[in-house]
Amino acid sequence: MTGSTAPETGADRLGLRVLDLDECVERLTRTPVGRIAFVSSGDLVVFPVNHAVDGMSVVFRTRFGSKMEVATSAGHVAFEVDSYDPAAETGWSVVLKGRAELVYDEADTARYDGLGLHSWADQEGRGQWVRIRPDEVSGREIGG
Repeated sequence: MTGSTAPETGADRLGLRVLDLDECVERLTRTPVGRIAFVSSGDLVVFPVNHAVDGMSVVFRTRFGSKMEVATSAGHVAFEVDSYDPAAETGWSVVLKGRAELVYDEADTARYDGLGLHSWADQEGRGQWVRIRPDEVSGREIGG
């Protein structure tokens, strides 16, 4: 997996501050809702999901039969979290690119159950855990 790569100045070519890998993971962890994006039947699909972080992976629970099963069969996904303050003209964004997979291992699902994540889309808690294993994580901040 690769992390953020930055010129020595800590800024990208547009002058945005490049977040290091630890900052990216911290922001993924503290931001409860993100967006998963993937291609399904030739169309780009983006869904908001509430999530948790397990090591470097993003995990969330979803109901059976959802488009998330399509995402896991497609494999490659992007996951994004962000925050902004329009009045101050500041903000940041973290993007994780990787592979989505359904989680069946009982030790993993027990650990995820212990993360305290209550899925908004799976009120009964009987859905399937999805894990996004990152290949790349990057982040940018403006006006921070």
